[in-house]
Amino acid sequence: MGYNWEPARDIDFARVSKTTSSSRFTAMFRILWIITIAVSFPLALGVGEVRAQEDSALGAALALEKSLIDAISRAEPSVVAIARIRKEIPGEVLNLEFRPDPFGRRVLAADETQPTDPDFIPNEFATGVVVDPRGLILTTYHVLGDDSEYYITTHRREVHRARIKAADPRSDLAILAVDAVNLTPIEFGEADRLRKGQIVLALGNPYAIARDGEASAAWGIVANLARKAPVLPNAAGSADKSTLHHFGTLIQTDAKLNLGTSGGPLLDLRGRMVGLVTSIPAAAGYEQAAGYAIPVDETFRRVVDTLKQGREVEYGFLGIQPGNLMPVEEAKGLRGMRVERVQPGPGSPAVRGGLRPGDIITAVNGKPVHDADGLVLAVGRLPVDSLARLSVLREGRNLQLEVRLGKYPIRGKKIVTTRPDPWRGMSVDYTTVAESDTGLADRTYYDDGVLVTDVEEGTPAWNAGMRAGEVISHVGAAAVHTPKDFRSATAERPGPVQLRVFNDSGNLQRIVPPPRL
Repeated sequence: MGYNWEPARDIDFARVSKTTSSSRFTAMFRILWIITIAVSFPLALGVGEVRAQEDSALGAALALEKSLIDAISRAEPSVVAIARIRKEIPGEVLNLEFRPDPFGRRVLAADETQPTDPDFIPNEFATGVVVDPRGLILTTYHVLGDDSEYYITTHRREVHRARIKAADPRSDLAILAVDAVNLTPIEFGEADRLRKGQIVLALGNPYAIARDGEASAAWGIVANLARKAPVLPNAAGSADKSTLHHFGTLIQTDAKLNLGTSGGPLLDLRGRMVGLVTSIPAAAGYEQAAGYAIPVDETFRRVVDTLKQGREVEYGFLGIQPGNLMPVEEAKGLRGMRVERVQPGPGSPAVRGGLRPGDIITAVNGKPVHDADGLVLAVGRLPVDSLARLSVLREGRNLQLEVRLGKYPIRGKKIVTTRPDPWRGMSVDYTTVAESDTGLADRTYYDDGVLVTDVEEGTPAWNAGMRAGEVISHVGAAAVHTPKDFRSATAERPGPVQLRVFNDSGNLQRIVPPPRL
């Protein structure tokens, strides 16, 4: 499965010019509004009082202006422009046409210049934010693609080739790495403290006009919080809600967020990043989508810290099919979601936690759940193997259940550069990931143990008969339920190790010898 990137090769630059004019008009209107308020408010007062009020109102406007300038100045050294260059495909016809930039100038096509040339204009572009001085850049997952090269331009006009260190489709976040030092990381704020009406700023690379490293700025207010990302056209059903943001995480803003600002920071007036801008395609029949940003919250920080290490981001998984309540139940004031189906098997987190079909889950870790999307979001934000406390209504009785979460089966291409070392040529994972893009057939039953996801040919595990798709329930006499259990059980066994294995043939015993020295 490839990436869902945002190509920008068919830009209508006449429309860009029109949009730019519209943006200028909007900005001018806001300035005139502030000035009008400043000068009109004291008209009913005496001359002396009028002048004092004018000075006070103008001072307030100038203070706001200075806050905007200072916030931008503080954050923009941490913002980079990203150019994505597709690798040449044999037999593909190159586009040799000259094309204008947003200001109407005639410039060379991207195919005729190099990313380090001042005249280079990429066909596909985005924004990134420095999150580590040792050359780590945060951006959005959806701007990446297969068979591509990436270049970033800093505010000092330095151009560096970048490589993907880690990418996570569920959070829509990715980390690029460049060979640079002494970069300026951005300061994180707290999205949980945002309120509707707060002034925010966005920095980015709209239509690649910030490709010289000079980030462009826009400003507006927080229009709403906890918004759901719109499902892509032709998508239907919960299976097409591929990210956490489809279940209600996003900051909505009226700041102008044009194509290319994905991956840029959304700032508060102190210059701290409270969100990462993500461009959402406009729905059919509408001129433009609202502006959205991924909030800088606890889940965001956990994901970014994991990606900076090049590791896979893991999310909690309950193992149920959720459903919404009936209208008659909601009319009675009942809130929550119904368990339509429980994934069976002793390895199912829901089964081990005692959930049953028909249960109504009303809260997760004390926070109310209002519908099926709310439950998916509440559980999906939790780390794998964490304990979820569920408030459950069952046949009129209130219950408290504790469920040890499995691992969510992410669908989409993950990029991981730092993986746990295989054990004797074999890699294992949670049994619940069998539903993901591991290449294994979807399971309808979760065995209790760990799933073998990969076995390298010629290794001791391969020669012992181990194959991907098998489930290991015991190492010697010790039961294993998680990869951590498996690593602990095998760590102190230098010699041959006996494994109890489940596969389509039933229960087997296998002896895996140590590697030859």
